[in-house]
Amino acid sequence: MIKKTIVVGASPKAARFSFKAVKELRLYKHPVVALGFREGMIEDVIIQKGKPHIEEVHTISLYMGKERQKEYYSYLIGLKPKRIIFNPGTHNPEFVALARQNKIEVVEDCMLVMLQMGEF
Repeated sequence: MIKKTIVVGASPKAARFSFKAVKELRLYKHPVVALGFREGMIEDVIIQKGKPHIEEVHTISLYMGKERQKEYYSYLIGLKPKRIIFNPGTHNPEFVALARQNKIEVVEDCMLVMLQMGEF
């Protein structure tokens, strides 16, 4: 199943997990939107800034720390994703609770491992 995914906290730096996440999603043929704090590219994917309108979102994969997430709560919930993946280092009980209140599946795991294990 194809799952349109937003990588939040995307970075053009190849050493970052968010960079690797965008590449892996493309490898597995999932449509991906890279959302970051600075403009740039990850291969042929443009890193968008701000809070663009995105439709038909299946998964949001977080690569931003808890302290930066708060300003994105309403925006990300408003995209009506089916699930939010809290990657290592992004756990946030407040956002987890908000997602669940909005009937969004919460997964606390590493998206890269999920892809490789066929659990995405």
